[in-house]
Amino acid sequence: MINSVLLRYGDYGSDAAAGTFLGMGILMIIILAIAIGLIPQILYLLTLQNTLKEVSPENQQMPPGNVWLNLIPLFGLVWQFIIVNRMADSLKAEFAKRNVQVDEVRPGYSIGITYCILLCCSVVPILGVLAALGGIVCWIIYWVKIAGYKTKLQQTKPI
Repeated sequence: MINSVLLRYGDYGSDAAAGTFLGMGILMIIILAIAIGLIPQILYLLTLQNTLKEVSPENQQMPPGNVWLNLIPLFGLVWQFIIVNRMADSLKAEFAKRNVQVDEVRPGYSIGITYCILLCCSVVPILGVLAALGGIVCWIIYWVKIAGYKTKLQQTKPI
């Protein structure tokens, strides 16, 4: 009888330890997934910030550091639209000032707004997965386009 009681308590103890270990493992996976998800976001925001730094202060439609407000949950969904709009206007004014021809009237605006809209649509059931995938593709295209504009600004001298 004592052995069966000890055996039961021993099993209970190892179940609790296994449950705790499993919980810690799941928590570590969640933290790792968040960290992996944040790395591209941080690199993207650095690109936006550095691009705005290349724009002369009188043409900046927003301070470069304000791009980091995009990391605020829920607020970032709205702020991304503002970033895309102000980035396009800043680049348009700067390229006009430097007399540099670009392929768009508002540089990066159309693909940027598309990415923002698709990201917002990603919360819609069923359609959301397709919208999220399209949003990620458009986000990468926008990121590359803005990085290209940053390079173009670095290659031309301000007037």
